[in-house]
Amino acid sequence: MYPILIDFGLFKLHTYGLTMFLAFAIGIIIAAKRGKKRGIADNVILDISTATIISGILGGRILYIITHLEEFRGHWLDMISPIQSDGTIGIAGLVLLGGVILAIATIIFIAWLKSVPILKLLDVLAPSLALGIAIGRIGCFFNGCCFGLPTDLPWGVVFPEGCLAYSVMGETRLHPTQLYAVLYNLFLFVLLLLSEKRFYRFDGFTTFLFFFVYGFFRFLNETLRWQEESMRLIVWKNGFLTISQVVSLGMFVLGIIGFIVTRRYSISHKRSTT
Repeated sequence: MYPILIDFGLFKLHTYGLTMFLAFAIGIIIAAKRGKKRGIADNVILDISTATIISGILGGRILYIITHLEEFRGHWLDMISPIQSDGTIGIAGLVLLGGVILAIATIIFIAWLKSVPILKLLDVLAPSLALGIAIGRIGCFFNGCCFGLPTDLPWGVVFPEGCLAYSVMGETRLHPTQLYAVLYNLFLFVLLLLSEKRFYRFDGFTTFLFFFVYGFFRFLNETLRWQEESMRLIVWKNGFLTISQVVSLGMFVLGIIGFIVTRRYSISHKRSTT
C-alpha cells in the first residue's frame, strides 16, 4: 500500500488526495463534452463542477466529523484546520456518501439558479460521478481504509502495517471492498453510456438509472465491509444497518420511483403535444 506518494516532512502528497484530484479533473472533462451535446454551455458545467468539488469535499468532511466526534475531542480545531494539532498539514477523513449527497444538492440548487433543466444536467453529470467514485476508491485501496471483512477467498488482501486495516485486522485476509467498488462503478459508468445510446427517451433516464444501480451495488458491498460502531445506524440483536446502507437503500428506491414517474410524465407530455 502507498498511502503517501511523496513525503516532504510536514507536507505529504497523499495517494487518496491525488486520486480525488484526478477523479474531479477527468469527470469535468467528460461532463463538458457531454454538456455540449445536450446544449449546456461549458461555463455552466465549469461553474457547477467547481461548486461540486467544494461541496463534495465539504459534505464528505461533515459526515466524517458527525460519525467520528470522539476523534476530535480535546482538539476540535482539527475538524477544519489545515494545520493539525500534531503539526501535519492537510485534513484527512471523508465519508464518500456525505460528499455525494451534498454535491447532488448543490448541483440541483445551481441548476435552479441558472435556469438549467435539472434532470438534463444530472443526466450529463451522472457518468462522471460513477467514474469519479471508481477512481477515488483506488485511493482508498492504497490508503488502506474502507476495507472489508475477513475472507478465505484467493483474492483476499493482507494490508501492511501502518494503515487502518492492519491496525484493526492485523495480518488477516480481507475482502478488497475498495476494488469491488472500483469494478462496479466502472461497470456503472459503461452501463450509463451504453444505455443512453440505445434507450434514452426522457430527461432523468441516466440519473435514476445511476441511483438504482449504484444504490444496489453499494448496499451489497457494505455487507462485506468492516464497519465502525459509529456508522451503525439501525441495530438489532443479530445485525445492523449502517448509515451508508440506509442511504444506499434510499438511492435504490429513489431510482425506481424517479424512473417510473419521469417516464410516465414524458409519455403523457408527448401525447398531449401530439
